[in-house]
Amino acid sequence: MRELSNLAMTLKGSIIREMHSAAAGMTDILNFTVGEPDFVTPKPIIDRAYQSMLEGKTFYSQNRGILPLREAISAYHKKVDGDKIAADPNDNILVTIGATEALQIALFATINPGDEVIVLTPCWPNYLGMIAVAGGVAVCVPGYEENGFAPDPSDIEAAITPKTKAIMVNSPSNPTGAVIPQATMDQIAAVIEQHDLFALVDEVYRTIVFDGQKAASLTDYPAIKDNIIFINSFSKMFAMTGWRVGYVTAVPQLIAKMTLLHQNFANSIFVPAQEACITALEECIPDSEKMTESYEKRRNLIIKGLNDIKGLSCVTPGGAFYTFTNISEFGMCSRDFCLKVLEETKAVTVPGVGFGQSTDGLNLDNYIRLSYATSEENINEFLNRMNDFSQKFFG
Repeated sequence: MRELSNLAMTLKGSIIREMHSAAAGMTDILNFTVGEPDFVTPKPIIDRAYQSMLEGKTFYSQNRGILPLREAISAYHKKVDGDKIAADPNDNILVTIGATEALQIALFATINPGDEVIVLTPCWPNYLGMIAVAGGVAVCVPGYEENGFAPDPSDIEAAITPKTKAIMVNSPSNPTGAVIPQATMDQIAAVIEQHDLFALVDEVYRTIVFDGQKAASLTDYPAIKDNIIFINSFSKMFAMTGWRVGYVTAVPQLIAKMTLLHQNFANSIFVPAQEACITALEECIPDSEKMTESYEKRRNLIIKGLNDIKGLSCVTPGGAFYTFTNISEFGMCSRDFCLKVLEETKAVTVPGVGFGQSTDGLNLDNYIRLSYATSEENINEFLNRMNDFSQKFFG
């Protein structure tokens, strides 16, 4: 066989999936790895997809997504965000295979090989792979634990070079649950405006925010409206991870070019899934709000429990459904720690080393990510097992 491409040979997989696979075949497992809701998709959404299939809507759709869904997305953002998000259904919206495709084609549409993309770390590992696939260079800017893992805008400014083309901003964050404060977001927006950067604004957790707060967003700044590529998904908001429907909004020129990329990569999205998303937006917002209430209770439970266990500590996340837990007192690298926890407690966790690049002030090997999108019963059992693990380790 001829040799494979350099990209295929060098591209790294997700450490999240690596740990998920490590537990395959084991029984009595507590899984805190994959970031997806444990709720079943609300019944009205399922019913709408079923009815759509019964009606024979199993053919290709428009590349941009069916117009009724784009209109529903537009109406939703008009109600929630006013005019902050450009969401004309004819010019500003493209329906994609989840947020993942939207992020990838946004990079293809905005960067050339060798261009630099600023990534705020700790970050979702796929960001680094996506940038590599597009031929770009990831420049990691850390957020530190003492600041709740929010970035320092001066560090972003210092990382910019003549090759910098874009920045990826995810708030609330995977893997930390950090919600970037308003004052910090003000400064990030100013940096974007000053350097005319594209901003890939990944807000798939925008509705999962706690303590009565509303997450600040780069969509709040009219001066950089043309720079914003806003990306969202139905996956987390409505427990629809397996349905693979997301969308992107941007200025018409960008959407036109991204549509051509989408046409070549995926063509279109399954129509019954698109129609189901209309029902999600029109009927199931209360279901989404109940899920968020449940996540907040789970957050409170797991944060208190973790901070009561010797050797573990974590800051309180403001959103999403993750903790980025400090394990440095155990004196082990994060991969070894997670494998030892798996062996001794049958709990699956994710090493922090996979969430970006470590720096002098942020050693990602001192952390693990936990997804608490699971039942309170599972969380309590996990805390009990981890407490026993800690007591055994420290004697």
